[in-house]
Parts: sequence; structure tokens; C-alpha cells
Amino acid sequence: MATPLEIAIQLRDQFSDLFGTPTEFRGEATLTLSDSSRIAEVCLYAKSALDFNLLIDLSSVDNYGEDPRWTVVYELYGLSHHLHLRIKTSVSEEISELPTVSTVWRTADWHEREIYDMMGIRFSGHPDLRRILMWDGYPYFPLRKDFPLAGKPTVLPDIAFSRPAPLEGGPFVTLPGGKDSTAREPRVRNSEE
Repeated sequence: MATPLEIAIQLRDQFSDLFGTPTEFRGEATLTLSDSSRIAEVCLYAKSALDFNLLIDLSSVDNYGEDPRWTVVYELYGLSHHLHLRIKTSVSEEISELPTVSTVWRTADWHEREIYDMMGIRFSGHPDLRRILMWDGYPYFPLRKDFPLAGKPTVLPDIAFSRPAPLEGGPFVTLPGGKDSTAREPRVRNSEE
């Protein structure tokens, strides 16, 4: 049976002009892709030829103050061989766009929408690239490191909170029991008090 590093080497050999030397840590191999515009092609090969049929996660890192600004990380898993593979690629602030991999793994649809919503990285060819957490028209990207920790006040009080949410025990702490889930919701309890 192959190791994650051996599989990573096979992928690197297929795209020798795009990858450096793979690294291995705790049984997982990582490859860094130098040309982010070819990520969909690389992922399609990883799925079809190397049997990485599951995209576990797709995340982004803001390297604020550095160029390229963002790193996008693809976490792959093969159900048949039980191996993990991580592919990283960088995206500059000037381009801030990658090809979608939702054509390779359908689950990438929501991951890419979340990255777009929180970081502002666009995915060309995505079937429905719109905000998934923030409302349409929201002008900021909350997970960027230059976004203030205290947040920004909203000018749309009917759409979003206009004052801080209560943090007594956390805004999402519910109580056991009750007649239904609505009665256990903290904001409903606070309004009844």
C-alpha cells in the first residue's frame, strides 16, 4: 500500500513544472501548487487517477502584509486507500480569483461560497457564487485580517444587529428541555424576561 508521500510524489511527477518537493507531517503529505490557475486540472487528476474522491475541506489563510496575500488549502481524502493529501496554492490580491473545483467535487460549492463571502476570493466558473453567511450587498469580508475585531456598525438595522449580541454563556447556548426548540433559543428567552 502506498504512503501519502508516495502518492504526493506521483502527483508531483504528473505536474512536475507546477510542484516543488512534497512535505510530510503526521501521516499527511502537502504539495504547494505554483500556478493557481491550474488548480482544477490538478484536482481532477487527483480525483480520477489517484482516487482522492472526497474533498474534506477547502479553506483560506490571509497572509496580510505579504504577497501573495492568500493561501487556499484543499484537503483531500481517498476512501479506497484511506490517505490524506493537502494541496496549497497562493492567490495575490490583484488577481484574487481561482478556478472552481465544484466541477470536480460538488461539495466545493459551499466551501468556495464561504471563502468568497469571508475573504473575497472569487472562483471563476462557479455555478452560484453569492454570499452564504453575510447578506447580499455587504461591502466587507469579515475574516480578512484588516477587518476590525470589534466589527463594523451596520447601516441596515432591520437586516443585522445594530448593537452587540448578548454573550451571557454565549449567544448560541441553549437550555435542555422546554416545549420546543424555539423556547430553548437564548434570544427568545431574553425577550420574554
